[in-house]
Amino acid sequence: MSISSDHKPLGKQVTGSLHTLSPIVELNVGGEMYTTTLSTLKKHPGSKLAEMFTGQPKLRTDSEGRFFIDRPGIYFKYILEYLRSNRVPTQCIQDVYKEALFYDIEPLIKQLEDSPQIFGELVARKQFLARVPNYSENIELMIRIARAEAVASRRSSVIVCVVRTEEDAARCQDALNSLDTDKKSVVKFGPWKAAPSISDLLDCIQMDVEAKGYKISFQPHVAEKGFRFKSHDFFYKFLFTWW
Repeated sequence: MSISSDHKPLGKQVTGSLHTLSPIVELNVGGEMYTTTLSTLKKHPGSKLAEMFTGQPKLRTDSEGRFFIDRPGIYFKYILEYLRSNRVPTQCIQDVYKEALFYDIEPLIKQLEDSPQIFGELVARKQFLARVPNYSENIELMIRIARAEAVASRRSSVIVCVVRTEEDAARCQDALNSLDTDKKSVVKFGPWKAAPSISDLLDCIQMDVEAKGYKISFQPHVAEKGFRFKSHDFFYKFLFTWW
C-alpha cells in the first residue's frame, strides 16, 4: 500500500507496517477521541505505548477505523500533553500515575513519584503500612465480618484492636480472651515499628476501606465486663453504613 500525499490518519484499512504509513494517528481511548502523531506516541522507545505503534499494528480499530485502547480516555490527554511538551500534569495525579504505569512511560513515572501526592502515598503511608503485619488481609477480614452481619440491618459493626507495641498487645490479651469467649470477632492490627501513632493507623484503615466503596466511621469501643484497666483504649468499633 502506498502512502497518500494528504497523510490520512491510520485506520482499520491499514495492514502494512506502521513504519511505512501516515504519521498522523487517530485514537479511541476508552471512548475519548484523540489525534496525534506517530512520533509523539513513540517518543519513549522503551515504553509500552511506543511498542503498541512499532512494527505491525497491534491494536484493534473501532467502527471508524481509529486505533482502540481500552483504558480510561479522560486521563490520556495528560499523557499526550507530557509526550508533546514534557509538561508534568498537576491534576488527577493518582489516576494519571496509574496510566503512566500502564503505558510504562518511565520518565513520567519518576516525575510523578516526586509529586507530594504520590510521594506521600508510596514512600510515607505505604512504607508505614508495610510494617503493620497482615494489614491488607485484616482490611479484607473487616469487610467480610461487616458483610456477614449486615443482613436486615442498616449498619453493622466490627471491633478492631490496635496495638502499637508488644507491651500494648500483652495488656490487651485478657480483653481479647474475653471477647473470644463471648464469640465476638475482633480484628487485631499491630504491633509495628514505625513512627505513626494508633490514630494514624485508624485513619489509614478508614481511608482504605472507603477506597473500596464502603461508608465507614469509627469510635472508641465501650469497655465491657472482663476488660482490664485501660485496655479499652486500644479497642475501636468500626461502623459500616449500608443504606
